[in-house]
Amino acid sequence: MIRDLDLALLRTFVTIADAESFTRAAARLDLTQPAVSLQMRKLEGLLDRQLFDRRHGGVALTVQGSDLLPQARRLLALNDQILASLRETEIEGDVRFGAPEDLASTHLPTIIARFAERHPRVRLSVTCDFTANLMTALSQGRIDLALIKRRPAPRGSDERVFEERLVWLAREAGQFEARPLPLVIAPTPDAYRARALDALQEADISFREAFVSPSLAGQLAAVRAGLGVAIAPATLAPKDLVVAGQVLPTPAAVEIALLIGKGRAGGAVELLAREVKDVIFR
Repeated sequence: MIRDLDLALLRTFVTIADAESFTRAAARLDLTQPAVSLQMRKLEGLLDRQLFDRRHGGVALTVQGSDLLPQARRLLALNDQILASLRETEIEGDVRFGAPEDLASTHLPTIIARFAERHPRVRLSVTCDFTANLMTALSQGRIDLALIKRRPAPRGSDERVFEERLVWLAREAGQFEARPLPLVIAPTPDAYRARALDALQEADISFREAFVSPSLAGQLAAVRAGLGVAIAPATLAPKDLVVAGQVLPTPAAVEIALLIGKGRAGGAVELLAREVKDVIFR
């Protein structure tokens, strides 16, 4: 029995099966028809199996050939995948990535570590800022791709990734009843701030800004100190804080999307976009 299969022979075999012709397969492989026939005789000899029925002036798979075809496809697909991944590590260049502070602080270390390991020749720089500022930087070509927060876009949008549910947080449940409601909040133009103020104004609930910080970590520290009520993504809500439930109006959801700058798709940018989606949106 042979120990190793010849992938070149298997590729020729699959091409013949797809083309249903030795002649057409030879043209696709840029080989002569005698060379293709010789390869198949060699493969059949190695496997001790007849793979094609060449009678009646045509080419058809035998039972053994039909059994081999899906397995050959899997082997070739794995081979191509391995080679493609090795080629990706050779990509060089610079990638400028933007993200909101809360998403960057929770997911960015994993993204950077994985990306640097897989693509050591790519230089990555990161900007943390509000969505409005990231959108401006993206449109001006100062960054290549950005995670942004926005109102949910139409379902057909290719940029959609997921919707983030927002919740109210406090150190003690009684703080949700205070009027005016003491807010621990980010400054304009933060997307979570906009959702919080919209919800409170629509419900005619008075409020005051008790603590303002662009950092989610800073806001949560203020909440733990009892300074007021904050709004945050449900997925990032600490277990030591109280969630409002129905006491306060439910804020509208925020969509988290990954945008690539015009003309920046492909190469290292596309590789980073894939990494971001694998880490954050899996």
